[in-house]
Amino acid sequence: MKSKQTYLLALLSALLLWLAWPPMHFTTPLLLIALVPLFIALEAVGNRVTPKTGRHIFLTAGLTFLVWNTASIYWVYNAISAYNGALTAIPVLIIPYGLGALLMTFAFWLYYRLSKYANKRIAYLGLISFYIALEYLQQTWDLAFPWMTLGNGLAGMHQLAQWYDYTGVYGGSLWILLSNILAFEAYRKFKSQTGYLKFRPWAIWVLVVIIPIGISLTKYFTSVQKGTPSNVVVVQPNIDPYLKLSDIPPAEQIKILTHLTDSLAQPNTEYIIWPETAIPIYADEERIRTYQEIIDLQNYLNKYKNGSLITGIETIKVYPDKRTVSAKFDDRSGQYYDNFNSAMQLENSANIQFYHKSKLVPGAEKMPFPKVFSFMDGVFSKLGGSVSGWGWQEKPSVLYAQSGIGAAPVVCYESLWGDWIGQQVKDGAQFIAIITNDGWWGNTSGKDQHEMYAKLRAIETRRDVARSANTGISCFINQRGDVTQSTKWWTRTALKADINLNDEITFYVKSGDVIAKFLSVLAIILALIIPYKKWVRK
Repeated sequence: MKSKQTYLLALLSALLLWLAWPPMHFTTPLLLIALVPLFIALEAVGNRVTPKTGRHIFLTAGLTFLVWNTASIYWVYNAISAYNGALTAIPVLIIPYGLGALLMTFAFWLYYRLSKYANKRIAYLGLISFYIALEYLQQTWDLAFPWMTLGNGLAGMHQLAQWYDYTGVYGGSLWILLSNILAFEAYRKFKSQTGYLKFRPWAIWVLVVIIPIGISLTKYFTSVQKGTPSNVVVVQPNIDPYLKLSDIPPAEQIKILTHLTDSLAQPNTEYIIWPETAIPIYADEERIRTYQEIIDLQNYLNKYKNGSLITGIETIKVYPDKRTVSAKFDDRSGQYYDNFNSAMQLENSANIQFYHKSKLVPGAEKMPFPKVFSFMDGVFSKLGGSVSGWGWQEKPSVLYAQSGIGAAPVVCYESLWGDWIGQQVKDGAQFIAIITNDGWWGNTSGKDQHEMYAKLRAIETRRDVARSANTGISCFINQRGDVTQSTKWWTRTALKADINLNDEITFYVKSGDVIAKFLSVLAIILALIIPYKKWVRK
């Protein structure tokens, strides 16, 4: 097979992956065979046995993953270029476009290297382990961008992902990889064998595909929404994110928010949810009760005696010394401070609670590895940030209402972390409150993907989701991942629903990302076979 043909096969895999990826719906099952053309191409390249075979393997797989990643998350450029400028955005874009594709490619290159020293089954086990381990790395290190985790793809048909309440998204990644491997092997045997034996691999593949689908559909159609009802209002103010902090006075924005709330809220409303940075002030948390906007809001809540307001706000904490790695020095006061992208809860009491966004976008909101790269502060500031960036909290927390209801506050990008939200649920959260501002991306598939991923968090935890997005899409999602109500993009509106407050804990919440952790350890062991065998041969 010629190089052009292998590259065409690599592009075919990229096309199939893109067609199957959210916001696509009915094409999601293509994920189960999308990598087969790439496997065919890699086998052809591997059979050439030239000094440059490893390089060609890397380039062929890299073509698939670079094209797929770029086509699926092209919209990232909109936000970063608008904030930083087109030229300075390029270094930041390396993280979502290049780094994710590089890690996926590296997994396939390691698989090729392992196949030189181990049998086929061990090599395939290595591929699954390498791929998922590197996906897990994309979730856990300072360059985290887990948007393209394979298991996220099932958000397009969440009816097929109901077993995520046991496995989380890495169970989906495992299933997709295994299905592609078995489909490729079935294709190879079909070409090389004769008689009924060539159909047996297809039967195995069909079973691997059908059994999880059958389990998932059974769970979906027999599931019962659990918990006690609670009346919740989510607001979508539709305020241009590029103008809200400069051109529109805070009082006017709060008037829009309260008017939309009053259009649907009722005396028994227990939660009102406003989007990320809905209150456009920088507030010192120690003096929060002295701000006129906060005083007015607490007076406003008098009409909803049982109501709690969860809203986005940017807050500041001041310290006499550098207590956190993210703290910045203020020349005027001679003190240090952290600024946070926060969720704040107000109620009919003196109690005000804060949650600080903890999963920050690398490059845009946080300098990766700030302790290591502190000397690059001047360079990074030109990209729109600082070495310190935004502050964050180290552990997840729950916002409790005076009634005892626990809400899991999730700010924007954090909705990609199943284990983080799972910890909030383990700590007592009875529903998930997502506040976000997806207007930075424009009317692209980014906003749709972000909303669809929230379905997976509902399934993993079996918690209702109330999602408030500044410009859309705001919605309610039930415990099996169905969007029961949603808004249109760039529309000023509000939604009201009786959600269910659930106290039961799923297996996934109890165990977390155990699949990814186990396969990460196995990946290290299998990767060590490569240098060991190479040394033994010498």
